[in-house]
Amino acid sequence: MTEKDRAFLNRINIYANDHLHDIIPQKTPVSAQLERLKPVMIEIANEESVSLEDIFIRYMDLASEAAVEREKSFQEGLVCDN
Repeated sequence: MTEKDRAFLNRINIYANDHLHDIIPQKTPVSAQLERLKPVMIEIANEESVSLEDIFIRYMDLASEAAVEREKSFQEGLVCDN
């Protein structure tokens, strides 16, 4: 993941922390969560002159990649601790 990708993901995650703090992610459909992120994604789409759909796809890809990185780090930590 590039620094630009990390900044993009971080910007949305900061917005999410401010605007999704009152939901339970496991019980709230992803579509509803994404709908709440729409304002920041529209802002980014306008800044980058790309479609909202492109921003959604990029966000989902990067969020998945970040989750894999976190899991890998977690698993490596378990192996090192034993």
